[in-house]
Amino acid sequence: MPEAEGIDASRTDRDEVSGMVQRTYSLLSVIVPVYNERVTVAEVIRRIRAVDVPVDVEVIVVDDGSSDGTDKVLTALADSTVRVLTHPVNKGKGAAIRTGMGSARGDLLLIQDADLEYDPEDWPRLLEPILRGKARVVYGSRFTGERMNMLPLHWIGNRFLSLVTNLLYSSTMSDMETCYKLFDRQVLEGLTIESDRFEFEPEITAKVLRRGIRIYEVPISYAGRELSEGKKITWRDGFGALRALIKYRFTRIEP
Repeated sequence: MPEAEGIDASRTDRDEVSGMVQRTYSLLSVIVPVYNERVTVAEVIRRIRAVDVPVDVEVIVVDDGSSDGTDKVLTALADSTVRVLTHPVNKGKGAAIRTGMGSARGDLLLIQDADLEYDPEDWPRLLEPILRGKARVVYGSRFTGERMNMLPLHWIGNRFLSLVTNLLYSSTMSDMETCYKLFDRQVLEGLTIESDRFEFEPEITAKVLRRGIRIYEVPISYAGRELSEGKKITWRDGFGALRALIKYRFTRIEP
């Protein structure tokens, strides 16, 4: 994909503001976990193909045991830039992301949901801090950009979990549970992800923060959907996230 104006992905000099050394990045691996998203996944892939970023992109879609015909849609969408991996049974979002990470070749990794709540047009905004050497991990915050508000219970739960994260890990995040998480792959080397379900979000956040790596946030757009529209995360998953935050704060992790 052509280089976006104002961003030079090939620079390796030291950023004057942050003092971080800029790395050279060439390939963005986008991992798309999918479970029963027959209605939306084709549009997500269309938007992915349309976005303009200053690095090459590979897309790894992991069909996590869908039973609604998603597999047939994905078969039609697969090509040289979109690889489709399949779980024969549903294992959970975390398990799907692990599968995608295991096949990713990029030096940058990005998580993209398949439900149209997150818009790939925000990718350049996520990439900019890393390409400028300001960060090695970037999260897209749903609470600082334009958005279609989420359900009240989800809003409260997300804000509470971000507050707990900040208290436990001495961070200042506004949106720990965001789907949009972008990593310099070197940050994740040697890091083991255990969670199979939605606890992936707090686990990977906790382990990155425990390594002393600061998480940079940028505002993103958000179009929240309701349970009747296929939203899968529920209030029960919030308790799992809370347990994970506490567990990984006080459990020994990889160096």
